[in-house]
Amino acid sequence: MHKTSSRLLALLSDRIRPRTPTGPRFRPRDLPGADVAAFATGRFRGTDGSTTDWPCRGEVILNLPARAVAPFAQDGIVEGLGPDRCRLSLGSWSWSGLAAAIGRFDTDIQVIGPPELIGAFAELAARYAKAAGS
Repeated sequence: MHKTSSRLLALLSDRIRPRTPTGPRFRPRDLPGADVAAFATGRFRGTDGSTTDWPCRGEVILNLPARAVAPFAQDGIVEGLGPDRCRLSLGSWSWSGLAAAIGRFDTDIQVIGPPELIGAFAELAARYAKAAGS
């Protein structure tokens, strides 16, 4: 320690007293499901922590081979439908977030469902058109 710091600490030592907590700082509560990892995963995905599934799940067909989509599908399911098409089932914390995640695959998209995903694509299309000045 530096000489000045040591002197200052010596001068203040009669005024510094550690404070020991006298009781609990919070009231412990049970986690839903009692599995910490599942609770944290569920909260990350936008749920109350009682489930690990995404609150919004959708399915689309992409005009890309499955091998091109799979490395970027995160925890989605990719199924090949031929040499240049695949089905992608993916989840997200919101419908707009799901549509945006699927839109990054720079190809034509056919929405299988649900209707909320179609609505999210329409909402994003309007938002992007406005941003482009159309």
